Amino acid sequence: MDVQQIVIKENDYTALEEFFASANHKKILLVCGNSIKKLQIGEHIKRIESKLGIEFIRFTEFEPNPRYESVVKGVSVFHESECEAILAIGGGSAMDVAKCIKLFCKMPVNVNYLQEEIVPNDVKLYAVPTTAGTGSEATRFAVIYYEGEKQSVMDYSCIPSMVVFDSSTLTSLSDYQRKATMLDAFCHAIESFWSVNSTEQSREYAAGAIRKIVDNMDSYMANEDTGNAEMLEASNIAGQAINISQTTAGHAMCYKLTSLYGLAHGHAAALCVSKIWRYMISHTAACTDPRGEEYLKRILSNIATAFGCENALEAADTFDELLKRLDLSVPHASDAEYLVLKKSVNPLRLKNMPILLDENTIDALYHEILRKEGE
Repeated sequence: MDVQQIVIKENDYTALEEFFASANHKKILLVCGNSIKKLQIGEHIKRIESKLGIEFIRFTEFEPNPRYESVVKGVSVFHESECEAILAIGGGSAMDVAKCIKLFCKMPVNVNYLQEEIVPNDVKLYAVPTTAGTGSEATRFAVIYYEGEKQSVMDYSCIPSMVVFDSSTLTSLSDYQRKATMLDAFCHAIESFWSVNSTEQSREYAAGAIRKIVDNMDSYMANEDTGNAEMLEASNIAGQAINISQTTAGHAMCYKLTSLYGLAHGHAAALCVSKIWRYMISHTAACTDPRGEEYLKRILSNIATAFGCENALEAADTFDELLKRLDLSVPHASDAEYLVLKKSVNPLRLKNMPILLDENTIDALYHEILRKEGE
């Protein structure tokens, strides 16, 4: 994987225009949502088309939590239009679709791409994130759904070679999107910190992301340029952290909450991380990280330091207070839904947790995360 080029848009898109002029592409598949019509970069793409003679083939036929079938259609458009590169402009869904098109576009057609071995190819992928949360532009992972089931697609070759940070893309986010995406980046950093796969480098990224989010969340929530710019960087740094360590139980447990209750991903992840964090603090004796219980205690203390807190419980309290301030809803669950939830967790993701979580513990945690129906 080559070093990713980061372009920070300030007053104009000159750097982006110069980049595409030097790349010498004639046709680029533009994977984007309809929100591009409201963004400055949408207008600039039109100017690049006119000035440089590059044709951007727009592909918008995908949904939040994108389906495999949408990716297949995108691959077909890529081939039929004879595209040479891919540009993703959008949030996590656009990034995931573009990454999968990049990975699948050189595979044999008329096969199930998910069953084929991924072979890296030389198709260039560029990205402009329009939310500060997923950090997808920094990771080797993509998530799509096949026959209703979540599929993780991964390969280092799907990390975009060039990324543009443009804080103006965040100005049109709704308050709820703003909250949820920030929390997604927050959870990435926290989970990466305690993951059994963490390294010195990933922990450095995670700590940096946490500090940047804490320092800039008020400005970001006020939709100020500085806060937006800093949150884009924080999301990217958190993405670099999970690119090394992967996520843990917070993400493993949150996916079903999004489909059952219609919560945004970051909202669901934060509800889960809040309770898992407290459980970990009081159950370090159940440590499964080979580096041992004392190491885990130090990690929890280091997370607290990144938060600017004196100890782990104070940091967990600070996170809970943030969720209260953001006024995020907590769904009510029926007994039948609790049964579905405890069976829904991918055990592979639980292997990244530094403490043992069996099915009974997961069930108990869901009862803490959600309100019981009728309460």
